[in-house]
Amino acid sequence: MNISHLLTTASNNLHNSDSARLDAEVLLSHILKVGRSYLFAHPEKDIAADDENRFLNLIEKRKQGTPVAHLTGNREFWSLQLKVTPDTLIPRHDTEILVEKILEQIPENTAWQIADLGTGSGAIALAIANERPACSVIATDTSDNALSIAKYNAQQLNINNIQFITGDWFEPLEGKRFHVIVSNPPYIPESDPHLKQGDVKFEPDSALIAGNNGLACIEQITREAHQHLQPGGVLAFEHGYEQGEAVRKLLEKHGYTDIQTICDLASLERITLGKLSN
Repeated sequence: MNISHLLTTASNNLHNSDSARLDAEVLLSHILKVGRSYLFAHPEKDIAADDENRFLNLIEKRKQGTPVAHLTGNREFWSLQLKVTPDTLIPRHDTEILVEKILEQIPENTAWQIADLGTGSGAIALAIANERPACSVIATDTSDNALSIAKYNAQQLNINNIQFITGDWFEPLEGKRFHVIVSNPPYIPESDPHLKQGDVKFEPDSALIAGNNGLACIEQITREAHQHLQPGGVLAFEHGYEQGEAVRKLLEKHGYTDIQTICDLASLERITLGKLSN
């Protein structure tokens, strides 16, 4: 089959995906080791039988629900190509809004200290470190497997102003203070039906589920960040789309000011940040 026919066949086969055509294009690009623009420019090109079979095998796995990022082993985030595995969350475009808002807080060429708690694949920390090379970034995670992926990504991207430390939230950061603390922590309640849907069911529960209706980790970080933020320092979270008001109240309760919530690409409350009073 040629590229056009193969993509159409695969897209029709992925009727359970709301991004069937994109999934097919990404997977075929991966097999052929070309950019998606190549597929658009050469729709009539015939595909070798071995490549076709490997592609259709990936399409079948995608049909069974396996995330595209796990099939290709990578995901683009903030224009960075990141390795991802089932040991980490799959970086999502909505999280790029968190990076964008953090970068707005950090003056260029300023040697600030930044912490990313629960870094997973390193997506947030690496994006910030890459955009603010004068800053020093520390990224923590309880999972050694996740940190191995994050370290690999840093090495592949040649991003050197970042340190990875194993530990639970602030546990390995005793005595350290930061100008910015950022986290995309677990925030999904255990009873949430979304845990059994889409790509989420293939991701680690430890990176997704939190007690207290999904707010336990956010509450702990908010409370303990007082000991680790510089006066006027920024604390920022990604959270569930129904948690904006609760997160604002938590920040206010613990003495943060200039609290604001930013919506995601679907106009749902997704990012909240505040500043520690001077």
